[in-house]
Amino acid sequence: MTNGKILPTAALLAAGLWSGACAPYLGDAAARDVDRSVPASFGALQPDPQPDPQPDPQSDPKGTGEQTPSASSAELTAAQFFGDPKLLALVDEALANNQELNILDQEISIAHSEVMARRGEYLPRLGFGAEGGIEKVGEFTSQGASDANDEITPGRHVPENLQNYGLGFFASWEVDIWSKLRNATKAAVFRVMSTVEGKNFAVTRLVAELARSYYELMALDNELAVLRRNIEIQNQALEVVRNQKQAARVTELAVQRFEAEVLRSRSRLFDVQQEITEAENRVNVLVGRFPQPVARASDAFLELSPADVAAGLPTQLLENRPDLKQAEMELAAAKLDVSVAKARFYPSLSIDAAAGLEAFEVSKLPEWPESVFYNAFANITAPLLNRKAITAGYRAANSRQMQAVYHYERTIREAYAETANQLAMIGNLARKYELKSQQVDILQQAIAVSNQLFASARADYMEVLLTRRDALEAQMELIETKKRQLDAMVNMYQALGGGWRVAPPDAEKGGE
Repeated sequence: MTNGKILPTAALLAAGLWSGACAPYLGDAAARDVDRSVPASFGALQPDPQPDPQPDPQSDPKGTGEQTPSASSAELTAAQFFGDPKLLALVDEALANNQELNILDQEISIAHSEVMARRGEYLPRLGFGAEGGIEKVGEFTSQGASDANDEITPGRHVPENLQNYGLGFFASWEVDIWSKLRNATKAAVFRVMSTVEGKNFAVTRLVAELARSYYELMALDNELAVLRRNIEIQNQALEVVRNQKQAARVTELAVQRFEAEVLRSRSRLFDVQQEITEAENRVNVLVGRFPQPVARASDAFLELSPADVAAGLPTQLLENRPDLKQAEMELAAAKLDVSVAKARFYPSLSIDAAAGLEAFEVSKLPEWPESVFYNAFANITAPLLNRKAITAGYRAANSRQMQAVYHYERTIREAYAETANQLAMIGNLARKYELKSQQVDILQQAIAVSNQLFASARADYMEVLLTRRDALEAQMELIETKKRQLDAMVNMYQALGGGWRVAPPDAEKGGE
């Protein structure tokens, strides 16, 4: 081919490839970067407008210009945070046997297999094949006429039923010019990391749910003990009223009201016992075992002091909360998916090659070099017309990236609000528990006063009954408030992203 023909052909080929390499313009629909800004503290209402705030002297005592992050309880392991041996034994058993965690382990394994598959796509493929067949062509075809006049050896014509045998190696390779295949592999790696963070988030939720159920069991045990003590006291009061009725100091109505109050308290026992059964079974399911008694130390429940929870800085949520890190990994994978989808508009280069032996008789396969065949081809292709499927995939990938951006931002805001709520809850419940304790003490004194007044006929039986009922409800509310205090402590630990670490950050770094 002369230069006058080569140049127009090359120009036409280049123009076709260039037109195929143009990706559609997305304009305002293009995915934007995620907004990772958070308020400077959990007490602030507005995000910090300064991208690089001036260091606080308290957080930068050496004046180096570097922020020293406040300590966060999320960096503590469950063993360091809770300290209750019975609860920690349940946590260890749950981490080993919980079915949800076992399912997530398989999800991680599946994600690793996807990475392996993606890596195989940008490596050359080499295979070995063998074939055998028979063919008869029509005599009045060009191939039939050619075969009839051809001789393989002098005096021997090509057989009418032509056999064909071959064996050899076949290779193909798509050259990853635009990193399309490598980006797809990186996206799969980010999804593995996302799946791991998903499991960490499940561990955080599992530890928190187990701790809440454990404290609920302790609270129910105390409610049951309070009910039983009150029933004993009410039975004693009932005997007193019966004796006073015999002495004609009260009527049968007073006896009936006291007896009804005893029956009311006894009926509540069964409600609490049912709640204990359900709470125990909930713990057993979380631990991954069949129903059985749950070991716990309930006697000192009201003396338990919620652990001091250090909130740290809001920016530390991005490092400590697994759901935030999971959203970040999903966003990174979605960005790479857009790059992969965009690369489909560009020309692709593939190389195919084969080499081996081929003959019309098996006995002639070893003959060298007559039976040898080989070939090699390089193909450059680019989409020109009807690119709707590729365009749709590109736009869909862009929309999924934007979804990942919105999901990440929503998760950040939910994490901040959840932590701020629990901080307020801890402070409010501490003050409530103090007032509730005073109420219980006063009502206990009121019971003794009402008994004295009733014995001296200066108070009627209704005042005694109402005082006892108020005291019982106050005791129950005190137990419930203590449980809510412990729940708020657990919820705060979960909101900060604690519970998934098996070792503190320093220990993890030291072991690497």
